[in-house]
Amino acid sequence: MFRRAFWFTTGVAAGVWATTKVNRKLAKLTPESLALQAADRAVVAGRKVKLFALDVRDGMAHREEALKEALGLNAAPPEPHALPEQRRLVALEPPHPHHTLTRKEDH
Repeated sequence: MFRRAFWFTTGVAAGVWATTKVNRKLAKLTPESLALQAADRAVVAGRKVKLFALDVRDGMAHREEALKEALGLNAAPPEPHALPEQRRLVALEPPHPHHTLTRKEDH
């Protein structure tokens, strides 16, 4: 009699456990649950992408500073030089005296 009660109780416990497990899996497969899971995963992925972008930006800033230092671009700007002489505007100079234009050549 004790054996039958033991196996009956064991079977009932296994049945309850299996039913609970199956019901939980089915609850996870409802459209609402799947939508919530997808939204949660999208939020997590967005956070990871944002952290990655911030890390890349920091790395770029550090590398840019290292390159500027290596090329000597961080030094103070040199003293400005005097402006170069003004260039002659050839198009505005009078024509050569030996060159005579006719009316037709003006056009």
